Amino acid sequence: MHSKFRIKNFLATSTLAVLIAATGFPLAANAADLVRLGNLKFAHYGAVAYMKELAPKYNLKIEERVFAKGLDIVPAIIAGEIDVSASALEAAISGRASGVKVYVVAGFAKGGVRIVGRPDLNIRSIADLKGKKVGVTRGGPQEILLFTELAKNHLTWSDKPGKDVQILYMGYPDLNQALLTKEIDAMSQSEPYSTQALNKKYGAEIMKPYDTPLGQPVRALVMTEKMYNERRDVAERFMQCFVAATHAFIADPKVAEKYVRESMFKNQVSSADYSDAMENASFTEDISVSHVQMTTDYMTKYGIGKMSSPPVAQNWVKLDLLTAAQKTAKN
Repeated sequence: MHSKFRIKNFLATSTLAVLIAATGFPLAANAADLVRLGNLKFAHYGAVAYMKELAPKYNLKIEERVFAKGLDIVPAIIAGEIDVSASALEAAISGRASGVKVYVVAGFAKGGVRIVGRPDLNIRSIADLKGKKVGVTRGGPQEILLFTELAKNHLTWSDKPGKDVQILYMGYPDLNQALLTKEIDAMSQSEPYSTQALNKKYGAEIMKPYDTPLGQPVRALVMTEKMYNERRDVAERFMQCFVAATHAFIADPKVAEKYVRESMFKNQVSSADYSDAMENASFTEDISVSHVQMTTDYMTKYGIGKMSSPPVAQNWVKLDLLTAAQKTAKN
């Protein structure tokens, strides 16, 4: 009895194996390739977060880990816990300067910075910041843009008393709280936090700091050298997914708003907050070697990141995967 069962089972299994070989269809789909993504919680980081929803189409599983600020992602990359990250370009440059083996493979957002003051102080210009305390988060475009504007207005600054402007470093949500409680007089802040301060009436816009040679900052999508070199097929599909997610958000702003407000911010950001924030930011795919180099030069000039050996942009900006993905999307 048992012998007949074994023979019957063997024949069935063998027949199935022959059918699979003949048709090319496996019993089940191959397991999706895992990509570990580091991201931040900002309105203009939404398309990167949205990639999780499109990932199955590219036989990917994107595991997102949200960090408090871009610099926090660097240790996770060093530890081998992150394959791709979305962060401020400045954080990526600092990481590369400290020996982190990553490439800039795309941009994903532009703008998204605003300098905001306390309404009761009637601060109308950067020059009016003399004698004031200004809050900022370390390592992002809001820091370098603030310093560039202060320098343009011939103001000195330090995180210690004694200069024209005293800088106070703190996290993004903490900046809003400090402005609300009047611990600081102004802040250089990212969206949607700056917009929330305006809409809740405890902040007044001083300026959008884009009138220097740096222009609008571009956020960087960064990939480890290991993934770029050793998991090429996965890297290619990841970039195709990135382009598709970005196209989806640009093509349908309502889809973008719904996803950012409901999935990312759990309805803690109003429709007005989102709309106003995205008037000061935009989704993109592109970044240039020249923009990365100029940002590096300004970081060096103002001592941001304290880089002993600033990286040369052309050595680590690799846009071939992006270009290929953009061509595929057009076909």
